[in-house]
Amino acid sequence: MKTTCKIAFLALLIGMAAGNAQENGKRPPIIDVHVHAMRVNPNFAATMCPWFLSDMPGSGPNQPAPSFINTACANPLQPATSDADMQAKLLEACERLNVTMVVSGDAAVIHDWHDAAPDRFIPSLSLSSADQMSVEAFRDSLETGFYKVMGEVAPQYQGMSPSDLSLDAYFAVAEEMGIPVGIHMGTGGNGMINISNPKYRASLGQPFLLEDVLARHPKLKIWVMHAGYPMIDQMIALMGANAYVYVDLAGFIWSYPLEEIHAYLRRLVQAGFGKRILYGTDLMMWPKLLETSIGVIENANYLSEDQKRDIFFNNAVRFFNLNPEDFE
Repeated sequence: MKTTCKIAFLALLIGMAAGNAQENGKRPPIIDVHVHAMRVNPNFAATMCPWFLSDMPGSGPNQPAPSFINTACANPLQPATSDADMQAKLLEACERLNVTMVVSGDAAVIHDWHDAAPDRFIPSLSLSSADQMSVEAFRDSLETGFYKVMGEVAPQYQGMSPSDLSLDAYFAVAEEMGIPVGIHMGTGGNGMINISNPKYRASLGQPFLLEDVLARHPKLKIWVMHAGYPMIDQMIALMGANAYVYVDLAGFIWSYPLEEIHAYLRRLVQAGFGKRILYGTDLMMWPKLLETSIGVIENANYLSEDQKRDIFFNNAVRFFNLNPEDFE
């Protein structure tokens, strides 16, 4: 079968699956490519108002550090109260909203979630520096078959470029094994250099810093987490030059002002990259964040229904080499 015929047939299958799901009263499938599996610490759990950075607080070196998690809204999102509570609420939300998640973070939590609902979770192996594990251990972990993805790779928090040669051997393994890679680029939380992470550098979130990685590993499939926000011009230029680069919308989709979110997303679509945008939440301790983030896309009146389905599902199927029939 010719490539064009294969693509057309895949699109037909996906369209039929979505139609059948709606007829059966079930929501069309959604793939969330950016979820954190983490232990719940009740001492640090806080309610959170979406789009809390609409009015950023200020501070000074001799003043208390400001809180960037605004809680002053009518219906703040409630955090999970325990690991069991988080798992139960997440499983319920995945079933109700028909969501499958790419999850990274605490290995024990990932295994717990996957054991409870293997069809709802795609395990991802996170790595930010070579100090976390050897290349051999990294390869061994991927060869077990449990982990299907490499990410979140976050050297920016370590004050490193994603093209730092200390990470190159890990990218080589991912390229060799056909493992997709998710790399943190762009925003990482406002004021974090002053509040919690002095090594973080905004300049190390520039999408152009990925060019050397992509040149050294031409078959590596990378998705840029947070869509490189706010560096839209570099992001568009990088995607135009590299056909295997995708982006996700995680994090900034629920933290920055809605007008800013839509302006950034609209620009990506207007530039012609609607087929390379992945839905993601950057979900942490607030299970209801799924509805919040899904609503941003569903209510984007500048997106067609086909474009919304691409962002929610079709693009991830293509990027991760998934079988759409598995989601019917």
